[in-house]
Amino acid sequence: MNQKLFSKDFTLVMIGQIISLFGNATIRFALPLYLLNKTGSSALYGAVTACAFLPAVMLSPVGGIVADRVNKRNIMVALDFFTAFVILFFYLFMGGQNLVLLLTVTLMLLYGIAGAYQPAVSASVPALVKPENLMAANSVINMISSLAALLGPVLGGILYSAYGLESVLIVCMGCFLASAVMEIFIRIPFVKQQKGGNIWKIVQSDFTESFRFIRKDRPAIGKALLAVCGINLFLSAMINVGMPYMITEVLALEAAWANRLYGFAQGALAAGGLTGGICAGIFAKKLSVEKAGNLIVICAACVFPMGISLFLFSSGFVNYLVMTVCCFLIMIFSTVFTVQIMSFVQAETSPALIGKVIALMLSVSMCAQPLGSALYGVLFEVCAGCEFVVVFFAGIVSLMIALRMGKIFRNGL
Repeated sequence: MNQKLFSKDFTLVMIGQIISLFGNATIRFALPLYLLNKTGSSALYGAVTACAFLPAVMLSPVGGIVADRVNKRNIMVALDFFTAFVILFFYLFMGGQNLVLLLTVTLMLLYGIAGAYQPAVSASVPALVKPENLMAANSVINMISSLAALLGPVLGGILYSAYGLESVLIVCMGCFLASAVMEIFIRIPFVKQQKGGNIWKIVQSDFTESFRFIRKDRPAIGKALLAVCGINLFLSAMINVGMPYMITEVLALEAAWANRLYGFAQGALAAGGLTGGICAGIFAKKLSVEKAGNLIVICAACVFPMGISLFLFSSGFVNYLVMTVCCFLIMIFSTVFTVQIMSFVQAETSPALIGKVIALMLSVSMCAQPLGSALYGVLFEVCAGCEFVVVFFAGIVSLMIALRMGKIFRNGL
């Protein structure tokens, strides 16, 4: 990895990401768990977490528009300070009567902040590193995100079980305040754009611009984005719903062990993302965007051993091992794919559009997740006792989409 990658400003962004994402992963693990422990209602737990996810989808495009029109450093600083304030507000009023409402609003704010925050970070990368270092820079950012997803819940679980939610809140407030103060010293090149009318005209103009870029200037990116939505709908959602359901309800594992093994499987997913980020950085010079579709083909192929194992073996632990290893591999290759595509879009998009385009891509790709979760929730219930059918369905459809995606990339973006 080129040593020039780690300039002072990029290093500060990287450290800020470590602190901020770590705090975010920890608090978003602890708050839903606190709700579940207080109410004992899985339905309420699911409803609250579903509501919390919506602001991330809605605010991601807004975050992209703001990232292109406001200094990205200021966005990161303001959002980290605001997150610390949100956690402080919850800390002060968590003993009140309306706990469910307070938790729901807090989680919605945290997810919404994350949705607006990430486009600013992604859009700042091309301004801080040279074009030849984009792949390596994105792999570093991706590794930080995966590491936070791996270690945040671990820390949250330890603090929560040993000292209660208050300790988690205090640690997370400290994380966001430290990140905000440190980010003040980052210098990100910024060219102020003309306003071009009132806020509604600006939003309309910016959305039109980003849609036009994806549909007309780079139509292959639009096609690839639709394919990614299909993968999220049929593959990612199957893993998100199928893994907890099968490990805790289907594989006939002892209840206490099932919960622990599910935690280990979640750790394996995060470890796969971390490994994929490392691989993307190491092999950055050898990766070709024209062959990026092959990575998703491999991801889809990794689904079939899971279905075969469920069909052939009755041992819950054997099926668990196969499922965990396959999901680990899927995360490795999907992470390398994500880093490649993000680097390509950053390199091909003008600085005036990059935040909007990235935010639009993130938002559109995320929209498929709730639909997929609902779909697989029904499918696994209908196919109770024959869960391998659902897994094979996901693999076949995902493979068809991946092969089509490979053709799009081979024809050239």
